[in-house]
Amino acid sequence: MKHVFLTVPTGAKVGLSTVSIGLVRALERQGVRVGFFKPIAQPVTPDEPGDRSTSFIRAVTTLTPPEPISMEEAKKLVSEEHLELLLENIIQRFEEASKNADVLIVEGLIQTERFPMGARLNSKLAQTLSSKQILVTSLGNRSLDHLNKELELAVHDFKGRVAGVVINKADIDAARDNIDFDGIGVEPLKQFIKNNCPVFRNDDLEMIGMIPRDEKLLAPRVSDVAKLVNAEVLNEGDMTSRRVFKIELLARNVTNLLHTLKTGTLLVTPSDRSDIILAASMASLNGTRLAGLVLTSDQRPDERIVKLCQIAWKSGLPVMRVSKTSFETARALYDMNLEIAPDDNDRINQAMETVAISISSSWIRNTLASQMKRQLSPPAFRHMLTRNARQKPKRIILPEGDEPRTMQAAVACTERGIAKCVLLGNPYSIQLKADAMGLSLPTGLEIVNPDVIRERYVPSLVEMRRHKNMTEKIARDHLSDNVVLGTMMLKHDEVDGLVSGAVHSSANTVRPAMQLIKTRPGAKIASSVFFMCLPDQVLVYGDCAINPDPNAEELADIAIQSADSAKAFGIDPLVAMISYSTLGSGSGADVDKVVEATRLVKEARPDIIIDGPLQYDAAAIADVARTKAPDSPVAGKANVFIFPDLNTGNTTYKAVQRSANVISIGPMLQGLKKPVNDLSRGALVDDIIYTIALTAVQAQQND
Repeated sequence: MKHVFLTVPTGAKVGLSTVSIGLVRALERQGVRVGFFKPIAQPVTPDEPGDRSTSFIRAVTTLTPPEPISMEEAKKLVSEEHLELLLENIIQRFEEASKNADVLIVEGLIQTERFPMGARLNSKLAQTLSSKQILVTSLGNRSLDHLNKELELAVHDFKGRVAGVVINKADIDAARDNIDFDGIGVEPLKQFIKNNCPVFRNDDLEMIGMIPRDEKLLAPRVSDVAKLVNAEVLNEGDMTSRRVFKIELLARNVTNLLHTLKTGTLLVTPSDRSDIILAASMASLNGTRLAGLVLTSDQRPDERIVKLCQIAWKSGLPVMRVSKTSFETARALYDMNLEIAPDDNDRINQAMETVAISISSSWIRNTLASQMKRQLSPPAFRHMLTRNARQKPKRIILPEGDEPRTMQAAVACTERGIAKCVLLGNPYSIQLKADAMGLSLPTGLEIVNPDVIRERYVPSLVEMRRHKNMTEKIARDHLSDNVVLGTMMLKHDEVDGLVSGAVHSSANTVRPAMQLIKTRPGAKIASSVFFMCLPDQVLVYGDCAINPDPNAEELADIAIQSADSAKAFGIDPLVAMISYSTLGSGSGADVDKVVEATRLVKEARPDIIIDGPLQYDAAAIADVARTKAPDSPVAGKANVFIFPDLNTGNTTYKAVQRSANVISIGPMLQGLKKPVNDLSRGALVDDIIYTIALTAVQAQQND
């Protein structure tokens, strides 16, 4: 383990935990083996067990940082003048946290009324751990002079051991009012501060990140709000998924409060205001995802009204009651603690991503690259996909244009510049669903109405499938399927790739591609691979989706295609041909097929490192490989696994995916002239985003 960075707050409420865990994500994206450690727990509330930062890391990464020393124990040791014993205990945990890590992020301590020795202990930690410090500050509503003095003091305290500064909560509007900044955007603000803060004139001090203020990161779940105000839940609804972006205290008549009935708004009103309860319920039925309804006072809502609203409430509207007055409740809600709840994984991930994309990748490379042992971890692989896709955005058609997950993924890809997404569907229907979901469709997202364009492809389809007795009537029937229509757009070079399968079967996606796009020159068959994102590396599995029982020649072709796909996506392939036999330990026709396929690959592509037949454990586990195949160049370290048939491949991929809770990206089709990729019908929004990115990168490679 080469580098230790201690994150140190320069003041109160700078967002230290968010920046610390975000740095972990930023380093992971660069393929760095990173660890995390919080030496002393600092719970947000006196009755909260454990430490939130440690809980966050355990919840959303594969890291298992050691349990921090409790605040009570630390205070006791310091008060009894046993500081050295405290530091010894910290070192013991530090060594556990730094195993197998090239970089360790150590989250420093915040000085508070409950823990006044925070600043003193940060200095001791820096000395004990031989760390470099990353100063974490926030811009807020302060002047440049105030910010500069705070940073100068912190730099002086650590005398040449400061690695850089992260400025959090950068509010562009506030900056215009407080520091005479008249630019637009975070990067101009970052440069303005560097040019006008004397502390940055020291060439050794670098601003390694400026993180914009994002109101979405402050939005708690309705379930968190219910706990904070100790509410009685009358209807749970979607409490664990809906978020509170705005709070409205309602006392006016319904006509004058209609403007408040918007997605993400938490309504607070007395329990006897049946008109407002009915209005909120009707809005919910019409597709408005209100955050929830809070009913106040000792009085309970009329049971007849509750019964009348049941259908609306069953659609997901959270309803709760508190015994305080509306004014008292609203004040408590406005004053509530907006810290991220330990089990709010979505918000944790969003916070980590916001920080990670704001950290200078060049700073990471320049500081660490010369000494880092690099690996392609799942975060690094996914980051590579999106980064490469952004370099030359491709036009990707999404035939399931009005499917909610597909819409969300298309919006995200458009906003992040991953691809030029094209939703194939009725524009009115798509807009209606977007409004109901509270989803804003960006201007760069294209929507194509299939009813308007379908007829133009009829002659072409008839010509292409004339040998199959295709007529104009049959062609129109085929083109009524948006997947076929989207495939024709790809065939005519109007788009660069296609992604489908969120609601269609694999056959619905693959069949049109095989019939219309066809295999590229040199490919015997089309096949598929999955990118299996294990905790510490990415493996390639092929073929788990297309070919039921390939012969030796076809299996060899699958192996060559899969090795080339792995290399194209940053994985140096070591190919294992999987069988129930390891290098002759068993016999039979199935083994002979794998033996012959391995020979054919070695003959056709001597540049590919391949071995087989190998049993899965011999291919994947070094200890087993030493016994079963000690002289194999692949056994024990394979990263491309070629299965002998679809039954074996599909079963294995699903067993690994579900049993080990592994993210799998794919299936990615290979061997086609143009990229077409299938989704699982259980795909999450992130799965679709990464499949779109993967398809865009394939399209770039075709260029």
